[in-house]
Amino acid sequence: MGALPKQRVTRHRQGNRRRHDHLKNVPVLVDCNTCGQPHVVHHVCPACGYYRGRQVFVIEQRRRRAE
Repeated sequence: MGALPKQRVTRHRQGNRRRHDHLKNVPVLVDCNTCGQPHVVHHVCPACGYYRGRQVFVIEQRRRRAE
């Protein structure tokens, strides 16, 4: 025989338990100290390639085609 609840779980308690199910994982964005573009916290800036003031990788500038 399984365990039985001693009291009814109210809608409020049930909602509090399930509250984390409705949260969305929205990344936190901050402005880059080097270029000012927004990037995800604790990640390399995709615009300039810097992380915490150090250049991690070199970003190649895209050239426009001469039309």
